[in-house]
Amino acid sequence: MIKAALFDLDGVIIDTEGQYFRFWDSIGKAFFPEIADFANRIKGNTLTAIFTDYFEGKETLAKDVEQRLRAFEDAMNYEMFPGVETFLSQTRAVGIPCAIVTSSNRNKMASLTKQLPTLTAMFDRVFTAEDAGRGKPFPDCYQRAAETMGASPEECVVFEDSVNGLRAGHDSGAFVVGLTTTNSHDIVGQWADMVCEGLHNCPLEAIVQAMARRQADYPTL
Repeated sequence: MIKAALFDLDGVIIDTEGQYFRFWDSIGKAFFPEIADFANRIKGNTLTAIFTDYFEGKETLAKDVEQRLRAFEDAMNYEMFPGVETFLSQTRAVGIPCAIVTSSNRNKMASLTKQLPTLTAMFDRVFTAEDAGRGKPFPDCYQRAAETMGASPEECVVFEDSVNGLRAGHDSGAFVVGLTTTNSHDIVGQWADMVCEGLHNCPLEAIVQAMARRQADYPTL
């Protein structure tokens, strides 16, 4: 019934959103004081999209921020959320392939795997910003990931926490499980088919049943 499970990384698999918020909030206050919610606006976007939207014509500044971010990510604390390993084991045990679909680039993934060398082995594929077309909130990353995994988006379940990521999953046509790790239930519920606090209390059987009901109501043509 589920051909692939597609997981965002930050805020879903690893608990880093608070660290990123502090970094981008400092960048916003230093260079975009007129944008009060800068850190929230860019959440879930690829670095390329952030630079295109906010640093156009500011190449020197963009290079400086990129260097700061690279150093920051090298020193970050990458810690998995509770229940991640158990949920992934349950998912793969019933034959559902799993993939990371992140807006982070390969440089960041290299920093992460230094601290968590076994993480990527828990997944069948890892899709980074370099694999997507347009970044989140556009659905390209999830549509391409589904195709690569041999499925249609409607046959996939997406796990997301940020508004941009939730919108991307929703607009791709996938079944979206929204996690309230960084946003409230009311916000997440606007874009998700199901809402959970985190993977630790996300019952796989309930997801399978909900997807089956949706596919029965709206069969793929």
